[in-house]
Amino acid sequence: MKIVLRAETPADGAAIDALTRAAFLQAPHSSHTEHLIVAALRRAGALSVSLVAEAEGELVGHVALSPVCIGDGTQGWYGLGPISVAPALQRRGIGAQLMQGALAALREMAAGGCVLLGDPDYYQRFGFRPQAELVLPGVPPEYFQALPLNGPLPHGEVRYHAAFEVGG
Repeated sequence: MKIVLRAETPADGAAIDALTRAAFLQAPHSSHTEHLIVAALRRAGALSVSLVAEAEGELVGHVALSPVCIGDGTQGWYGLGPISVAPALQRRGIGAQLMQGALAALREMAAGGCVLLGDPDYYQRFGFRPQAELVLPGVPPEYFQALPLNGPLPHGEVRYHAAFEVGG
């Protein structure tokens, strides 16, 4: 199956919503608000990067990147997520392609770095590591990971966009 990564278009909103709902439906650590987060980020103009994976003309994956605030005032850092893959196609490398595409987009933007909340065993293969200097309150530190891309590692509490608080 050939996967094509491309930027989200205005016509993709409903398909991204359905895909995100389906991808997180059975996820044990999900608040099941991921589709609401993506929609709220879009409405706020805070989707810095929104890539879709397409196979045979159908959306099979999506990844969102939005700016984060860091306690020391460092700019140019982004939060990755949610990342969604159609349930029937998970574990086939689509998520990895989305990750690589998202990181390439951040490098093109000369971003300082990226943070995410997720499984260390999965995300460490992309270079993400827990960083004691960066804290997401209320989250076990091993699940909050960062990937510096340009410049020094910032220090402080990280806050995601207010869209992450929808429905939660």
